[in-house]
Amino acid sequence: MPAGDRPLSFNVGRSGVSLLRPTLAIIILNLGSARPKKEPLMAKKASARHILVKTKEACEDIKTQIAEGADFAELAREHSECPSGQEGGELGEFRPGQMVPEFDKVVFSAPVNTVQGPVKTQFGWHLLEVTSRTD
Repeated sequence: MPAGDRPLSFNVGRSGVSLLRPTLAIIILNLGSARPKKEPLMAKKASARHILVKTKEACEDIKTQIAEGADFAELAREHSECPSGQEGGELGEFRPGQMVPEFDKVVFSAPVNTVQGPVKTQFGWHLLEVTSRTD
C-alpha cells in the first residue's frame, strides 16, 4: 500500500473510524464542528417581579409608596391580584414572547432594579421591576 493510502484510524466516541485518505478526515471533522453563524451564543432572558392591580390609580399609589421606601415584596403580598403576589411578585426567569407583549416591551428594555409602570395589559395594571437580564 503506498504511503499516501495508509489507513488513518482514530476513535470517535466509542467507535473507531478508519479512513484511506487523511485529508478527507480533516474535511469531515471541520464540517462536523462548524457552528451556524446566526446562532446566538446566549439567548435573551430576564427575571422580574410585579404587582397587578385593577386600577391605574391604585398602581400609581403603590408606586409612590415604593418610591418613599416601602418594600416591593410586602406591597405585592398585600395588594397584588396575581398569585405571584404571595411570592413577593416574583415571576422567575423567562424569555421574550413568554409574557404578554406590553410586559415584554418593558422587561426587555427598562433598566434593571428600577420600578416601571403603570403598565396596562389585558389582566389589569402592573408595576414591574426587572431583577436581572441577559441581552
